Amino acid sequence: MFARLFGKPKMEPITLEKLSENLEMLEKEEKVLQKKAAAELEKATRFSNAKNKRAAMQSLKKKRLYEQQIQNNGNSQLRVHDLMIMLEGAKANIETVDALRTGAAALKAMQKAANIDEVEKTLDEVHEQTEKMKQIQEALSTPIGFDDFDEDELEAELEELESAELEQQLLQPAATSSAPVHLPAGRQPNRPLLQKPTVDEEDELAALQAEMAL
Repeated sequence: MFARLFGKPKMEPITLEKLSENLEMLEKEEKVLQKKAAAELEKATRFSNAKNKRAAMQSLKKKRLYEQQIQNNGNSQLRVHDLMIMLEGAKANIETVDALRTGAAALKAMQKAANIDEVEKTLDEVHEQTEKMKQIQEALSTPIGFDDFDEDELEAELEELESAELEQQLLQPAATSSAPVHLPAGRQPNRPLLQKPTVDEEDELAALQAEMAL
């Protein structure tokens, strides 16, 4: 009736601190019950020695009741212990979930700040700047003015220079022609080199001319 009139009493949330206080109270109550049970056992012993069987039986009954309360108290302590362990586990789970929720929110915020489109755009910009830097380095490493000439024209001019040098070597005086002429690789002279006749050759030539005069 009071519950219908005034509503259900507001229950405070169970916390580890409250359970710890309750457990401490149960432990104190257990010690008191153990003292009372010991006292009743002592009374039963005295009454038994005094041949007062009825009083001894009453003391033993009281001792049994105290022992039953001690057992119930022990069961209550076990329940409180179990509940404390469950609450500690639940608290750890809640803290873990809160940490995961906070990490997920932070990760979501970071992904929102740097979405895939922004990442691809940034990578494209980095690639573009890298290519520009390579082009600048290549431009700086190339000698100025050397790219304005035709390679075929330069090859033709080089061949003319080699031919002119070869002709000059062939037209040198015989006295200086004894030295070997080093020709470019793959080139052969168009005519044999002129050599100065030796003394024996001059004598043979003079004898040949004398015979022809005969």
